[in-house]
Amino acid sequence: MRFLIKFSYDGSNYCGFQTQPNKLTIQQMIENALTKINNGIKTKIVATGRTDKKVHALCQYAHADLEIKITPQKLKRAMNSNLPPDIYVIETKIIPNNFHARYNVEKKEYKYYINLGEYNPIERNYIFQYNHELNIEKMKETIKIFIGTHDFRAFVTENKEKENCIRTIMKAEIEKKKEKLIITFEGDGFLRYQVRNMVGTLIQVGENKISTKDVEKILESKNRSKIGKTAPPEGLYLTNIIYNDINYD
Repeated sequence: MRFLIKFSYDGSNYCGFQTQPNKLTIQQMIENALTKINNGIKTKIVATGRTDKKVHALCQYAHADLEIKITPQKLKRAMNSNLPPDIYVIETKIIPNNFHARYNVEKKEYKYYINLGEYNPIERNYIFQYNHELNIEKMKETIKIFIGTHDFRAFVTENKEKENCIRTIMKAEIEKKKEKLIITFEGDGFLRYQVRNMVGTLIQVGENKISTKDVEKILESKNRSKIGKTAPPEGLYLTNIIYNDINYD
């Protein structure tokens, strides 16, 4: 049976989502739990995508094929019993064998949190401690540039000369709640470091180091060297996944 697994995690202690040799990852922990439940049969998962080191997820999905007969409710309980406390299975569901956790995604939502106020050591792993004022109105004006279908090659850290970097962003907005700035992006997909690079550029705008027009030119240039620092991973969360052909709330 193929199961769709909805889960969340605190990425603070992990070297990202994807399995890596001799490194602790989210995928490794989940696959270890599933292998144990699946009578020792090595069990792989296919996730909607990967998150980087220290990035968190409130809503992540993966599918897995199990040889055993088990109800979704029992699978959830069994997985949570075999996972560390910083990874939690929210729900599981039996799905058709042709359903794919990655390729059936319609859109994803990421949120990035910035603390503009006093440094908070308790939040240091969960909110970027910027601890200075920013020109928020200028940032709100600039973020609109990212909405629509664009080649985001300039906002990808790796060399993407041969890769398709065209993505569509449906929503890009900024809100301030007390001393916290929340930046939201919703799109059909995101490249590695894309969100953090866009946030880093927006911070430069908020610092009055570059203009809205400069960001337009950077996007059009398709040149990664034109942008500044990548925003730290701690403030980034994968917050929602929407599928295009399955009703899964």
